[in-house]
Amino acid sequence: MSYQHKDLAAGSWNKLSFVEQMANIGSEVERALNWQIKKNADYAQKAFERALELIDLTLDNNRNYTHLKEIARMREAIVDYFSGENQFISSESSWRKYFLPFTYASRRNH
Repeated sequence: MSYQHKDLAAGSWNKLSFVEQMANIGSEVERALNWQIKKNADYAQKAFERALELIDLTLDNNRNYTHLKEIARMREAIVDYFSGENQFISSESSWRKYFLPFTYASRRNH
C-alpha cells in the first residue's frame, strides 16, 4: 500500500495521543472542505483521501480500542458526506464543529 503520510504510517502516528490524531484528521477534513468551497474537486478529493488514510491508521492503532466505535462511525459519515449520498445529513459546519474541540485540546496540551 502506498501512503501519503509515509512517516506517520511507519509508526510515528502511534506515538501521537488520540486527541492529536483526531486533530490531524480534522486538519485534512478542513482542507477538503476548503477546497470544496473553492470548487477544486481534485484537491478536495486528495485531502479527503489523506483524511481517510489517517482515520485508517487510527483504527489500526490498538491503543485506541475505547474509541474504536466512534472512529469507525466517523469514518462512515465522512465517506457518506464526501463520496456518498449524505444520508447522515452532515454539513460543512457540522464537520468543523466536530473536529474543533480536538484541535483546541491538542494545542492546549502543547
